[in-house]
Amino acid sequence: MTGMEIGLFSVLLILILIYSGMHVPVALGLVSFVSVWYLRDGLEAPVYLLTIAASSGLENYIYGVIPLFVLMGLLVSRCELGRDIYEVFNYLLRHVKGGLGVATVAANTAFASITGVSIASASVFTRVSVPEMLRFGYKPRFAVGVVAGSSVLGMLIPPSVILIIYAIITELSVADMFKAAVIPGLILAVAYVIAIVSMAVFFPNYIGGQDAKSQAFANSQKALSIAQIFTKVAPFVTLIVLVLGGIYGGLFTPTEAGAVGAMGALIISLIKRKLSRSVLWEVLSETGHIVASILLLIVAATMYSRMLAISGLPAELGAWIANADMSLASILTIYVIILIIMGTILDTTSIILIMVPLFLPAMAPYDINFIWFGIITVFGAEIGLLTPPLGISCYVIKTTLDDDSISLYDIFAGAFPFAIIILLVLILLIVFPEISLVLL
Repeated sequence: MTGMEIGLFSVLLILILIYSGMHVPVALGLVSFVSVWYLRDGLEAPVYLLTIAASSGLENYIYGVIPLFVLMGLLVSRCELGRDIYEVFNYLLRHVKGGLGVATVAANTAFASITGVSIASASVFTRVSVPEMLRFGYKPRFAVGVVAGSSVLGMLIPPSVILIIYAIITELSVADMFKAAVIPGLILAVAYVIAIVSMAVFFPNYIGGQDAKSQAFANSQKALSIAQIFTKVAPFVTLIVLVLGGIYGGLFTPTEAGAVGAMGALIISLIKRKLSRSVLWEVLSETGHIVASILLLIVAATMYSRMLAISGLPAELGAWIANADMSLASILTIYVIILIIMGTILDTTSIILIMVPLFLPAMAPYDINFIWFGIITVFGAEIGLLTPPLGISCYVIKTTLDDDSISLYDIFAGAFPFAIIILLVLILLIVFPEISLVLL
């Protein structure tokens, strides 16, 4: 077989193995190893490739940013800052139609700005906001749907682990990726709010919460003093200023900002007395597990990327696209469709690590901004968090909720309108690239 045929077959084989239940990094690494063995007709090349990917590939200083931001996010989650910010927005939005849903989106937006992990957002707000919405008359399907939809903001609003991973594998600036994601992330949050308020006005029976029980909720909210609001909001503002302010102001590198943010989250946890020895050990262990899985994926994806380069498939794909005289809109449409389809079986990190090395060379002739392309990629891949059969955020909500009356189908159905909203915002970002690039 030619190099291109081997490259095509390897991509197909990877998807088959993943569909059959093999772990993504194992499938990527195994197929890449065997493919290079076949291409170079010997074991020396694939063994060397594995060595380079596993050692030199992870020696880069920038990789330190991953465990630091993961640690910060988990510490913030454990010290119940999500509950604090939710209580503030609950009080401020108590008279707005669909107010609890809007409060969930607003709190998740704030929470995303200091965590960067969608799973953490889904877990926290399933515990905090779903019981409140159910208690005051909101429909279960809407309650879990708004949590699932807004949890996606954790990966779209900086600092975000996914944005960091994309920046690393494309050798772009992490700070620039963060800047480019700010406005698109806020636009998505605003789109969610508009959709919720519109549903509350025009389709009140779908979301519930518009009856006497909900009004009783609004009337029963205890007034929060300025001091109480400040106490609950101050930790968020402090961390945002430390992390994002430090990066954008040029005071810290992203890795240094991650360290400062993790230390800040640790201090806040100690001040709030939410961090016992056992909890700290659990946080550190969970950080280790998450980071190990991400780094293993990166090692396997590095092998896969270099295998593709050896096979010549990206170059051939780029030549084929050029000869087909496809417009940028056409190729982006195909790309987004593939991202959404892959989102039905893969997590966001895996999608980016598989798709970006394949399509990035093919996009070069179009002279596009690859930071903008990264925002498009992340938005497209994040839709998969809400779509079956994988839909990681939906599974996290189901596991955390532990309520047999709300089925996994209810969660996916509730999340569907929010997946459509992400798609509409994605189309807006494709049509108007300047939205993502205005802060650069």
